[in-house]
Amino acid sequence: MHAGLEQYLAVSFALFALGLLGVIMRRNLLVIYMSLELMLNAANLALVAFSRFKDNLNGQILVFFIITVAAAEVSVGLALIVALYRRRQSAHVEDLTSMKL
Repeated sequence: MHAGLEQYLAVSFALFALGLLGVIMRRNLLVIYMSLELMLNAANLALVAFSRFKDNLNGQILVFFIITVAAAEVSVGLALIVALYRRRQSAHVEDLTSMKL
């Protein structure tokens, strides 16, 4: 059984929608951050699927660069969340205003 482009895009859309729902509905920064990463991986899945079905490696190469940038983003984002938690003993979105200078 061979999965077509539509199935890959359906899974990608479902992952993106789940991530978007997590960003909109949650107040905890860690859950929001994981939801953003889920949305990024959904976009990566769509890029790889299009690349595979067009027989072109450009999309897959772009995914490697996106993953590299996402790894740097994770380190910076988690450092900010840890700094917020150390200051306020909470990781809620409402506490972000306390990080202003």
